[in-house]
Amino acid sequence: MLDKLITWHNSFSVGIQLLDDQHKDLIRIINGLYNHVVGDEKEEAAYFKKIIHDITNYVKVHFAAEEKILLATKFPGYAEHKRAHDSFILAVINNIQDFEAGKRLTLASFTHFLKDWVLSHIAVMDQHYYEYFKTIGTHNADGTLSIPHFTSES
Repeated sequence: MLDKLITWHNSFSVGIQLLDDQHKDLIRIINGLYNHVVGDEKEEAAYFKKIIHDITNYVKVHFAAEEKILLATKFPGYAEHKRAHDSFILAVINNIQDFEAGKRLTLASFTHFLKDWVLSHIAVMDQHYYEYFKTIGTHNADGTLSIPHFTSES
């Protein structure tokens, strides 16, 4: 069984509402997976089949948005960050392909993988670009940042 759900904490924030909202959406997806780890392989596989679209859509939309912002702001750690995204994408694709090929799915292990990603990537690695953004941006009253060369419409 899994330890516990992930709760959004302000320490996860990267100062850009769009990215924070997307990170919250990933947490919602992971918590949904967590709630469907019931020990019944057929039930878990049915849920995974239903949620595959949400997971793949999240990966495509979020990584494209985040990478676009990192490039626009000339974030010096972009290459390393992109490699981490590519590695995550490969792991997700492998899990989905294994599932679609009829290999046994362990929803608990996939959920652990996603949870570890949030706790290591969003809570740690994404904070590197947040620190960079704070050096080039201006704090708004709502706690978000205004960053030169980037608007939420960019």
